Amino acid sequence: IEWDHPTLNILRDKGILVESEVSFAWKRLGHIPWIGITGTNGKTTVTHLIHHILKRNGINAPMCGNMGCPVSSIALDLKRNLKQAPDYLIVELSSYQIESSEEVRPIVGIWTSLSPDHLERHKYFHVYKAIKESLLNKSKIRILNSNDKEINNTRSSFKDAIWINSQNSKGNDYWINQSGIVIESGEELFDLSSFNMLGEHNLQNLLLATAAARHIGISADKIKRSIPSFQGVPHRLEKIADLNGLKIINDSKATNYQAAITGIRAIPEPSIILAGGQLKKGDPSFWVNQVKKSAAGVVLFGAGAKILEKKLKEGDFKGYLSTYEDLRQATLAGLNIAKITGAKCIALSPASASFDQYKNFEERGNHFRTIIKEILNQTEE
Repeated sequence: IEWDHPTLNILRDKGILVESEVSFAWKRLGHIPWIGITGTNGKTTVTHLIHHILKRNGINAPMCGNMGCPVSSIALDLKRNLKQAPDYLIVELSSYQIESSEEVRPIVGIWTSLSPDHLERHKYFHVYKAIKESLLNKSKIRILNSNDKEINNTRSSFKDAIWINSQNSKGNDYWINQSGIVIESGEELFDLSSFNMLGEHNLQNLLLATAAARHIGISADKIKRSIPSFQGVPHRLEKIADLNGLKIINDSKATNYQAAITGIRAIPEPSIILAGGQLKKGDPSFWVNQVKKSAAGVVLFGAGAKILEKKLKEGDFKGYLSTYEDLRQATLAGLNIAKITGAKCIALSPASASFDQYKNFEERGNHFRTIIKEILNQTEE
């Protein structure tokens, strides 16, 4: 429900309090320091990674918010004395939640990335950007990703912020040198030999999490010892099988073009891409260009399949291209194309929301896992 929906405005005019779940929880949990993470993409991985590092070092810091457990559930547990008050709360915050909870002021605010998303709700990119930016404005410690051009363009607004960059030291507080060592203000922290996650974007996620952990007081050595056991986030570049050398990747969480581009860049080439679902507003041209570079074939499914097919044809995609009604049919077709082309990877990378055929991206990713499991069982038989 849009925050300025006419019904809500009528209630406000009548003097009735309209309160979001996050605001409701903040009133009861604001005495606990919040680590607030936002961004178009990457926020769930950063949330999980910070939680993992803190948990491995004996710090009670549950993750909640836009994924998994609602913040209000933690408030309820504390009211019932079911849990000890945590040391920190690690809260993933979407634009919807930030927009409707102006009083939330994290002790640490993290901005992972920024690209057009949720424009069906916010209408304009500058409105969406301003909502994200507002969380950092209200945070005591601000950690931002300068790899992202849109975020880097806000430097003049965040002169006292902590900046990370996976490739460039200039003007940044955390970066990675040519030897693969994480640097903090010129001092070596630890090498990345034990970091197992795919993709340049995950190096950025690691730096964001490292900066947060360091400002909480965790030593570089303790962060390094926490990293090897982190297995990533379900449905985000999740390797679910290896079929005779063909890697099968579940990236169901890639619900927009930019998330899909980031994932496609991280997987082995040439790849077969399974895409489609409920399309979001946005420019698909950069997605088409990445697919042209990386994919030997694309199999489309769901409500947006025909539109994506048209965009790929208009973009002169030369690989195999086919369209099916559902994910099962698309997966079977994709595996056949992988055999023909000798592809190294097949990935569910929808570039779309899941709501045309599924309750959420988790259900879509779980269905993909089930399909692959059934195929593997048949292969063994």
